[in-house]
Amino acid sequence: MLKKRKNMLDDLDKRILRYLQNDPESSVAKLAEEAATTPSVVSRRLASLQESGYVLGYELVLDWSALGFEVQVSLRVTLDKTEPSAFNDFLREARKIKEVLEIQTFLGMVDVRLSVVARDMEHYQQVYRDFILVLPHISDIEALMHISTIKMDRRLPI
Repeated sequence: MLKKRKNMLDDLDKRILRYLQNDPESSVAKLAEEAATTPSVVSRRLASLQESGYVLGYELVLDWSALGFEVQVSLRVTLDKTEPSAFNDFLREARKIKEVLEIQTFLGMVDVRLSVVARDMEHYQQVYRDFILVLPHISDIEALMHISTIKMDRRLPI
């Protein structure tokens, strides 16, 4: 279980996080050099930042197109909100679709956005017909075909 965040981050914590975002594979020694402190201080600070929940983890990011997934579609879904369990039912079933990489919920006209990948258009059509269209409580769905990624950055401006 994560500790509650008691204090705001100080300048050293922010420097460590900033450098770590830029190079997540950086060694403690390199982080210490960049943040102008010692490796033991960086090691303690990193442990504290992780324990406090500021650092949730490290991830491997795969290039889906290099792995043979040529199609990416963003589906904007509006649910039948007259059904009390619409969100829970829909989300439970959408999580099971392996081609769905991301699920986001919204307030507004669109309730949910699904990010879907497929090997090609034939595969996408199969996923769409066999898995997406049978999801519960859909009242409307709009597909946006992904053309290119202009910017993809998960680094925070700290």
